[in-house]
Amino acid sequence: MKVSVIGTGYVGLVSGTCFSEIGHDVTCIDIDPKKIETLKNGKSPIYEPGLTELLERNIKAKRLSFSTGYESVKEAKSIFLAVGTPSADDGRADLKYLKAAAIEVAKNLSEGAIIVIKSTVPVGTSVEIRKLISENTNKSFHLVNNPEFLKEGSAVEDFMRPDRVIIGHQSDEAFKVMEELYAPLVRQGNPIYGMSNLSAEMSKYAANCFLATKISFINEIARLCDAAGADIEEVRKGISSDKRIGGHFLYPGPGYGGSCFPKDVKALIATAEDLGMDLKIVNATELVNDEQKVYVFEKVKNRFGNNLKGFKFTFWGVAFKANTDDVREASAITMARKLIAAGAEVNFFDPVASENFMSVMKAYPECEGKIHSFENKYDCLNNSDALITMTEWREFRVPDFAEIKKRLKTKVIFDGRNLYDTKTILSEGFEYFAIGKKIN
Repeated sequence: MKVSVIGTGYVGLVSGTCFSEIGHDVTCIDIDPKKIETLKNGKSPIYEPGLTELLERNIKAKRLSFSTGYESVKEAKSIFLAVGTPSADDGRADLKYLKAAAIEVAKNLSEGAIIVIKSTVPVGTSVEIRKLISENTNKSFHLVNNPEFLKEGSAVEDFMRPDRVIIGHQSDEAFKVMEELYAPLVRQGNPIYGMSNLSAEMSKYAANCFLATKISFINEIARLCDAAGADIEEVRKGISSDKRIGGHFLYPGPGYGGSCFPKDVKALIATAEDLGMDLKIVNATELVNDEQKVYVFEKVKNRFGNNLKGFKFTFWGVAFKANTDDVREASAITMARKLIAAGAEVNFFDPVASENFMSVMKAYPECEGKIHSFENKYDCLNNSDALITMTEWREFRVPDFAEIKKRLKTKVIFDGRNLYDTKTILSEGFEYFAIGKKIN
């Protein structure tokens, strides 16, 4: 099947590349000529395990191509809209990129084509986009919602082996075409669910907000464990063994970040407000997450005092999670700004996200000259007053503690990801601070 994908961001690039991997003829379109040139050379502008290999293979096989123009839309049976829908200042999803892409698609549409909204959009967006396309073409078309459920760091695997595929539609013909498109990916028996466009839009937001709520819940329980003297690692095991609860997204940390959870929580809250509702649980999820992002900072102040002038702290990891270079809404940003505002300096090491992090931090003039990137996890410890783990990269899990002690000025570890065994850390002679762990 000939497929066009509008947008080569995280969702569009992974989707288009994976569709070509299963045999479809895919053209990915983006208005950024530099990005398109990079992709034509087989290089990915984002870090995602396995993606570069798929890019190179399918470009070579001539199943995958890239363009700044919309010519491929004229021959495409399915056209995926996968452009960004970032948060506006009021928290609502900004649909200007989606609308602009929809108009360009409408101008180049073939008769009976299927336009697929892959972007995460508020409930009711399909009605608006259908009207917009109709105003810009005389061709008949089908409009489908096909929300993505990809986790950064495992997106290729998630796409190739989806738990489920959701198709929001008003046409049995469009649904059958989408079934054909996804058939190679669900041979193991995982379902393809057909539903209304509105329900598909709601399903995406409900899923992400529920997962964000699980994260905020376990973080709040971890804070209660700190106050009560219980151990969150023991509590987590005790509750996650209940099949009704499960263990996913029940790991305490410095708060969620990334491109999805923060903006989707805000967008669902805004949608509810527009409909005269107050989503109390989702609002609490956001509030708890905001508090969690400064929780480790409060522990640092309790140990070293409010005035941190002359102190230096080392971050291990700045990406919002492991296996990605994404630093959007990363807790490391909040943490670094708080430490620097209190007078400290920050060293950091991240395997892949350092450049993105430094680029973001340039937006904060007060941080200039106060934050330093290193290419080695041990070198960045030199003359630091404490190590702070911010991202759960595998290479941080079993470090050389003797080397850490040799490099640090004071033997203090703030474990923002609960990576280390408490007894081991204490036996090594460190002062140890974690999230919700009982430390004698």
